Amino acid sequence: MKGTVGSPELGSVIVGVDGSGPGRRAALWAAAEAALRHSPLRIVYAADTDGRVLYLSAESIERVRSAGHELLRETAAAIAEKYPGLHVTTEFSRGAPVPSLHRSAGLRGTVVVGNRGLGGFKHLMLGSVGLKVAAGATTPVIVVRGLDDGAETGVVLAAVRDEHDVECARYAAREAEIRKASLRLLYVWNVFESAGLAVTMLDDIEAIAGEHVHHLTAVADLIRDEFPALTVRTDAEKSLTVAGVLVEASRHADLLVMGGRRSPGFIGPTLGRVTHSLLHHAHCPVQLIPRQVSGHGNES
Repeated sequence: MKGTVGSPELGSVIVGVDGSGPGRRAALWAAAEAALRHSPLRIVYAADTDGRVLYLSAESIERVRSAGHELLRETAAAIAEKYPGLHVTTEFSRGAPVPSLHRSAGLRGTVVVGNRGLGGFKHLMLGSVGLKVAAGATTPVIVVRGLDDGAETGVVLAAVRDEHDVECARYAAREAEIRKASLRLLYVWNVFESAGLAVTMLDDIEAIAGEHVHHLTAVADLIRDEFPALTVRTDAEKSLTVAGVLVEASRHADLLVMGGRRSPGFIGPTLGRVTHSLLHHAHCPVQLIPRQVSGHGNES
């Protein structure tokens, strides 16, 4: 599918299923996303039989295999009924869910997961597989949540911090474009975090606010140039909790797109505090655009 010059191609959609209710809802949401993109959908069931071969009997492995293939058939049939023109393929993987989904996504695919799985901790807002998929991703990941929170709003929300979030804003613009929706670019800054420990700097709040608005305006101007037909709204807010403002804003969006900053202070794949909070508590699906930030003191 041809996109706006300079905009990212959204790529194919890969969804993980596990037999849970959230997994099924994620599959249907992923099918709708693939239809909007005019791209293929791949449904993946990862049985992890290779990792359990030493302590599962051949009969047990065969039952897992049969159940997995049946789940794939049922899911594909339900999607074909609702989206008859969509190109759908299925994959039964003997490996673990997280590497299987990352591998299936390749270099450009978008991985879609539900907000809960079949694990024993039903009170958790995001299953361990979904969290690990998001934390270790090198391609976009969408955690499907908030589908029961209300009707479609016609708005795609992008969390913007500075010019480093241009690519995130581009993805959000493409998502808004295919939905025929508007784009809201939201910058939230914590006054105490911005002022640091020097109390005297609080006297210069207006200058600090102006600097933040400058970053937001620069991103918005670039997006408007690249997507001239798109309605783009910008908002800057200050708050004691960045995550709280974004969670509340997600009530009024069909999709929240944000960059996946990773703190340089951690070893291995990690998610920033704000990103982690949104994946657990947002009121709409969250698309994470992964990127590595080096030498940046703030994480999101």
